[in-house]
Amino acid sequence: MSIPVSDRHAAAYRSREIPGPLPVTDGVWAVPVPLHGSALRFITVFLVETSGGLVLIDAAYDHRSCWESFTGSVAAIGHDLGDVRLVLLTHNHPDHVGFAGRVRAMSGARVVIGREDDFAHQHRVRGGFLTQLRRALDRTGAPPGVVDEMHAAGAGAARLSEDLRVDLAPEGDSEHVLGDVTFLGLHTPGHTYGHTVYVDTSRGVVFTGDTMMAEGPTQLAVPSLPGDDPAGDLLASLDRLRALDVEIACPAHQFPYRDVAARAGELAAFHRAELDAVERLLRTRASAWEIAPHLTWTRPWEELGAGSRRFALMHTLSLVLGVTR
Repeated sequence: MSIPVSDRHAAAYRSREIPGPLPVTDGVWAVPVPLHGSALRFITVFLVETSGGLVLIDAAYDHRSCWESFTGSVAAIGHDLGDVRLVLLTHNHPDHVGFAGRVRAMSGARVVIGREDDFAHQHRVRGGFLTQLRRALDRTGAPPGVVDEMHAAGAGAARLSEDLRVDLAPEGDSEHVLGDVTFLGLHTPGHTYGHTVYVDTSRGVVFTGDTMMAEGPTQLAVPSLPGDDPAGDLLASLDRLRALDVEIACPAHQFPYRDVAARAGELAAFHRAELDAVERLLRTRASAWEIAPHLTWTRPWEELGAGSRRFALMHTLSLVLGVTR
C-alpha cells in the first residue's frame, strides 16, 4: 500500500470526504475540487510556486461549482489566479481540462498538453470521443443492441465540448521552465495516447495525472485505431515512472504518496496479471464481451452500473489487443 504524504488527505479519500487545500511539500499545493455528479467525487489539481509565477497542473470540469471551489481555495491559500503563468494538462479528459481556458483568460497563462491529446490533432487522426467510442465498441463482440445502448449512454455522459485550443502541444517528451523551476514533461501513454506526467526536478515531485494512483488499477485508453495497444503503452510508461529519481507522486485522484518506484512496480504486476488472465480466457472465449464478465472489477459484472460496465468493456478490449496484437 502506498505511503500517504498527508494522512489527512488519505483519510478524507477513504471516508469519501473532500478535503480542503493541503501543502504537499514546500511550494506545492494540492487543491481538491468537487466533481458533483461524478462517482470520483473530486479531482485534485496542483498549484506550484516558482520565482516566475504559478504553475497549475490540470483543470477540473468546466462547471460553475468547480470554478467557485477552485477559486475559493486559491484565495484561501493566499494566491492570486492572475499569477498563473503556465497550465500543464496531463491529458484531455473532461475532469482535467475543463476550466483551463478560463484560467488563461484571467492570467494570460500558456496552456500545454501532449500532442496526441490535443483536441485539434485528435480530431484529425482519431475523430471525436463518440466516434472513437463507437469504433471501439464495434470491436468488442457485444450484441448490436448493447453497442447502441453503450454509445448512447456515452453521448449522454459526455461533458466536454472538445474545443479547447492549447498554446503548445509537444510531441513526445518536453521541458518547461518557469522562473527557478524546470518541469520535465514525460510522454506516458496508456490511459490516453497523449498522457503526460510532469516532473518538478527541483523538488523531486512527479504529477502523474491518471497514469498511477496511490491505489487500484489504471483505466486503459479506448482503442480506436488498428495499431493501438494501451496495455503495452501503460507497461512501458510504468517502467519510466519506476526509473524516476523522485520522492513524491501527485496523482489527480485519491492522494499524494511516497514510494513511487514500488508503486509503479506493483501496478505493472497487476496489469501483467490481467493480461495473463485474458490470455487464458481467450482459449475458450472469442471476444472482449465474452471475457469481461470473468475479470475482476470493483463489483461483480452483473452488479456494475451502465457506465462502469462500459469502462470495463473498453478496458477488456485493450487487454485483448495487448495479448493478440
